[in-house]
Amino acid sequence: MDINDNVADDRPDGGRARTASIQSVDRALEVLEILARHGEGGVSDIADTLGVHKSTISRLVSVLERRGFVEQVADRGKYRLGFTIVRLAGATMATRDLARESRDICQPLADEVGETVNLAVLDNGRAVNVTEASGSAGIGLRTWVGQSCPAHATSSGKVLLAGLPKDDLEPYVATPLDRFTDDTITEPDLVRAELDDIRGRGWALARQELEEGLNAVAAPVRDQTGEVVAALSVSGPTFRLDDDRMRELVGRVTDAADRISMRLGHSG
Repeated sequence: MDINDNVADDRPDGGRARTASIQSVDRALEVLEILARHGEGGVSDIADTLGVHKSTISRLVSVLERRGFVEQVADRGKYRLGFTIVRLAGATMATRDLARESRDICQPLADEVGETVNLAVLDNGRAVNVTEASGSAGIGLRTWVGQSCPAHATSSGKVLLAGLPKDDLEPYVATPLDRFTDDTITEPDLVRAELDDIRGRGWALARQELEEGLNAVAAPVRDQTGEVVAALSVSGPTFRLDDDRMRELVGRVTDAADRISMRLGHSG
């Protein structure tokens, strides 16, 4: 059963099908809003509130329940919002908390080292930058905020992948990965070996693996459970950020990442 099961089968009339599909989505959202307002409700109650047939609401609720957006209250025949809503809200709040709690740590680090500092989170195997601070040497360069980068080719992404349980990691490294430069590591076994090293030492480097002439160093940010929820990185051109300079910055980057972790409740 899909949320669009009540869409008419006359597919040649594309306009009618799209309208019915949109109406189904709109009603499903109305169901969620009703449950949010009242705490719980039965199929008949929801149908009466929306002025639609009970069978329509029953189909919608069935789909929402299967996806975890609603759950049935035991022995009462009523429904309430499910854990998926909590998870999505939590993900949104976590990103906002990360950005807020990291801002006044990222900028001083950028001022100190003179390079660009980013905070990234993992999204479907890609590192997404949610916060950025520019040092004196990085002012005027392009911004990375909001950009999604392949995790295996960035220092932040490697830290985030290394923080995944191995079963969750495997889909992202099971096949040869995309190559962006001659230095991109694409062989699954080599990627796994590097991630093992990163877990052990607690930081990662990227040497011209996403772009020629760009290097970076990153460290993990953890929440109160110890889970890696973000990565803090310093990046810059290779003529300033060579191997020696990156290794000099490891301590500063890991220290700043640890301070953000503490603000998120991590005590390790």
